[in-house]
Amino acid sequence: MPGALVDLSYFPGCSLATTARENDQSLRKVCAQIGFRLVEIEDWNCCGSSSAHSINADLAFHLACRNLSLAPPGRPLLVACPSCIIRLRSAHYRLKQDTSRQVDYERRWGRPPDADLNIIHFFELMDANGHPVQKPAAVLNGLRFAPYYGCMLAQPPELRHEKSYRDLMEKLLHSYGAESVLWSYHSRCCGTYLSVARPDVAEPMVNRIIQGALDAGAECIVTACAMCHLNLEIRCGLKNKLPIFHFSELLSLALRIPVPKSWFAKHLVDPMPLLAKRGIL
Repeated sequence: MPGALVDLSYFPGCSLATTARENDQSLRKVCAQIGFRLVEIEDWNCCGSSSAHSINADLAFHLACRNLSLAPPGRPLLVACPSCIIRLRSAHYRLKQDTSRQVDYERRWGRPPDADLNIIHFFELMDANGHPVQKPAAVLNGLRFAPYYGCMLAQPPELRHEKSYRDLMEKLLHSYGAESVLWSYHSRCCGTYLSVARPDVAEPMVNRIIQGALDAGAECIVTACAMCHLNLEIRCGLKNKLPIFHFSELLSLALRIPVPKSWFAKHLVDPMPLLAKRGIL
């Protein structure tokens, strides 16, 4: 895309910085392709996800607030992880509603909260800017995918005014030649952090999701969440398994971005045979 890239602040979160680096790398490339440069906020910390907010709500709130304090004013803050964006948006909402929290925030972090900070999800960016070419080429060659949004994108009551992301993956990937299947598990919980604490609980949850995609005729599953991606790979106990893609990986292929094979080498279920079969890579 011609012209200078527009800077967006970027909060990758723990998953994209560790187990899902291919998600982070592909997301950065897709954003650059559609005209945005992601500027990672310095010295960010865990958003206070399930492992914190389920035990100590105040700690989780302050963890999220510290990240908000690191975001430079005047430009949007992009977040890719569904759990991270809920934690950051919830903290921002509570700050705006509570003067005493605002005073405490300024005391802790040395600056007043930015009431106008625009915290956006990667899906919102794609919804507004997802077609950098007028007529997308059908480069995904009929790839049959099950769109898996997971449960975290269902906003809590205080954030229900936020945009719904449902059908975005289908809409964009259809335009590049992929085909989605109809199934009943697109927002079923994968077990999230129970995968660590109670794998005996998470495995049957994951198996039902994978089997549902198989029964619907999917060749792969496309995820909106890096934690979901991890769980669907490591906790599937079925003999028949499916490749799992990050949404940003398939977008990279759709946009003809050069894709290093190292991305897919990190997948526990090798997607290369499927991509070769469909003539995609």
